[in-house]
Amino acid sequence: MIADLATAIGIVLIFEGLVFALAPSYIERMLEALRLLPEEALRLLGLLSAITGLAMLWAVYAL
Repeated sequence: MIADLATAIGIVLIFEGLVFALAPSYIERMLEALRLLPEEALRLLGLLSAITGLAMLWAVYAL
């Protein structure tokens, strides 16, 4: 289980690193857009992201 967690974190870091390396100006624009969103919208976005991730994990392991 720890190996799976380390693998998942490693994959996330690879993708995030590539996005920052290949499109730093895009990241800056996206972060600025996030700063302009109201707190409730950010909470909803985070909740939807967590639910989507949970559904993906359920689909992979249960089906």
